[in-house]
Parts: sequence; C-alpha cells; structure tokens
Amino acid sequence: MRQQNVIGLGDQNASFRVYVENRPKMPQYQQLFDCEAMQAGDIDLIYHHCGNGWRKLFNVYAKLLCALDPKLFSFPTQAASWQQYRDQFLLQKSSDTALLFDMPLLKPGDNTIHLIAGRTHAKQLIQQGLGCQLHWLNEEFAIDPSNKVLVTPYFDYRQLSNEKIEFTVQLIKGIVTA
Repeated sequence: MRQQNVIGLGDQNASFRVYVENRPKMPQYQQLFDCEAMQAGDIDLIYHHCGNGWRKLFNVYAKLLCALDPKLFSFPTQAASWQQYRDQFLLQKSSDTALLFDMPLLKPGDNTIHLIAGRTHAKQLIQQGLGCQLHWLNEEFAIDPSNKVLVTPYFDYRQLSNEKIEFTVQLIKGIVTA
C-alpha cells in the first residue's frame, strides 16, 4: 500500500526510512513530489555533482544496513560488502529503503523504522508537528520505541562513526524485537 506524500529517493513502500533535511542540489531532485527509485549509477552521479558529503551519507547508510542482524533484516545478506549493497541495492526499486526529505508519517502498529539523521533536524520536525515522544538517551541519540523512531547523528563518518553505527544497530534491534 503506497503512503501519501512520501517525498525522497528510494522505495516508496520502504519499511526502513532515513530522513534528512536537504535534497541533493541537482535540478531533478528539487522538484520531487513523491519517492523516486534510484537507478544503478545515480548515487555515484549525486556525489560527483553534489560533493563528498553525499558520498559519506550513502556510505554510512549502506554500512548501517549491512551491520544489522541478518536474522531480523535481509539487507546484510543481499551483497558481499556494504559497497556492493550501496551500488546494487540501496534506494532502488523494491529495496525496502528510502531517503526522505519530508515529515515522517507515523502509523500506530506500523513496522516501519524511521531514522532521523541529526539532532537539529529532529528538533525541527518536532516543531513542525511530528507526533512522537522522543526520549533522549544522550546528546546525539533519541528514541520513541512505540513509533519506531530513532534520532541518530547525521550520516557522516565523523558524526556516525563505526562505534556509533554499532550503537544504532543495537537500538534498532531493541525497537524491532520489543
């Protein structure tokens, strides 16, 4: 079932969604009105046109997915490495992943996992009316288990290091198995 007003990149029916504040600064992404599946080579094209920050975001997203428990998620079993996963599956049609630029649509009882990248972005979404109860675990991470919302540092190597990816994996496992 397609959700209304999901704006971003990836699988429009994704159950693993990451929310960021800004879109890639390319004309085709400034006028998105729905969720557009990426094609092979699109990720490479974005970071060549939009800079290293986008490469880091896609890399961290793929690393996180491939670090998840394969008993709970199929992402780690779909490719031999996170690099292959990024290039062959991330944000593509039927990938079950999305990178979204709008407000999370929360539905009680839904199994969708919502990761908001960045504390500042999360606070902006709350001010705009995001209906969830975030419990801050520390300066960087917050969680609302009932809505399966998790706030993480922004998807950048310095902010969401490998150690923090592992912490995120444990939080996601807790949300899924609760």
